[in-house]
Amino acid sequence: MSLFHRRGAPPPRAEQLIPQRPLQRAGTAVVTPDTALRNSAVWACLRLRANLVSTMPVDLYRRVDGIQVEVPKPPVLIAPGGGKADMPEWLYNSQFDLDRSGNTFGIITAVDGLGFPARIELVPVSEVTIKIKDGKLHKYRIYGHDYDPWEIWHEKQYTVSGLHVGLSPVAYAAWSIGEYLSIQQFALDWFGNGAVPSAHLKNTAKTIDPDAAEEAKRRFKAATTNQDLFVTGQDWEYKMIQAEAAGADWIEAKRYGVGDIARFFDCPGDLIDAAVSGSSITYANLTQRNLQFLIMHLGPAVVRRENALSTLTSRPRFVKLNTDALLRMDPQTRATVLGAQITTRQLAPSEARELEDRPPFTESQLAEFDRLFGKGTTPAPQPAIPAAPGGTTP
Repeated sequence: MSLFHRRGAPPPRAEQLIPQRPLQRAGTAVVTPDTALRNSAVWACLRLRANLVSTMPVDLYRRVDGIQVEVPKPPVLIAPGGGKADMPEWLYNSQFDLDRSGNTFGIITAVDGLGFPARIELVPVSEVTIKIKDGKLHKYRIYGHDYDPWEIWHEKQYTVSGLHVGLSPVAYAAWSIGEYLSIQQFALDWFGNGAVPSAHLKNTAKTIDPDAAEEAKRRFKAATTNQDLFVTGQDWEYKMIQAEAAGADWIEAKRYGVGDIARFFDCPGDLIDAAVSGSSITYANLTQRNLQFLIMHLGPAVVRRENALSTLTSRPRFVKLNTDALLRMDPQTRATVLGAQITTRQLAPSEARELEDRPPFTESQLAEFDRLFGKGTTPAPQPAIPAAPGGTTP
């Protein structure tokens, strides 16, 4: 079932973008956007991506003579939710929805003098229905009320041609997540309730008739199900035939299920403490690891969000999310990089001090440098910057 509503048919809700799974054996889990969050790997992937995107500073620029110049931000890029949500919270909520459902929706409750949105109040994806008429987006239905497209903020990702909504990773990861949740339920039943599978209860002294065997089985199951003691004489023997193998299978399936989920949500397993054993990828420092994650995984989502947020202002202004927050370097590497840029005259000392949140040198400080090192002394060459894997530099 889809999000779309055609004439003569009852409108489906946005959460119905998640397709209905086929009937399965008892004990398997049905996956929805809400139950998927019970999986620690799903939660970790969504949390990590939303945390990083929401804490990137939002800057507004325009180009003047080919130079990127920062300009003041309108209120919608400072507190898009008005008094209800500032920019970090708004970005976190919307990124969480984008990564989980492929869409995020908000009601535009105020506009500025130029007609651009001034306040956007996000709404749950499960409360949204999209109506299609003649193949075009016609209406949004939210909380039982119809809205025109210009009244709604709609961002989407994981899109395909001809579809008015983004695809949901949860829908396509449902089988992996469902397997994980089923295994998790099995573990709770086994270790929590004492329901040990494939066991053998044997009387070693005599052959018992079916009625006595059924009575012994009933008593044993009643005791173990209630976590009570099962008392016997010397003539009964209990053997767990497949318990050890089943435990190993559970651990193995759980481990590889997490790896599958990490791939669906475009988040490396090692960043959510779910690295697969045998991996030989190493990085010289944390900056290189974060750079690889930004380029290969998070960067495309950042670009899409920049393009969407840029539509909140008039052209030629454009929004940039400052990814330098993700590429923070340790003090030693940062000093080496800044020193090399000053030596090669790519950066002025005053600009480097501004990056360190320090004021420019005073005349007395410059005079002190002259006394210590001599006037006009050429700075000592800086150590080489370590190369990243593949021969690139951070």
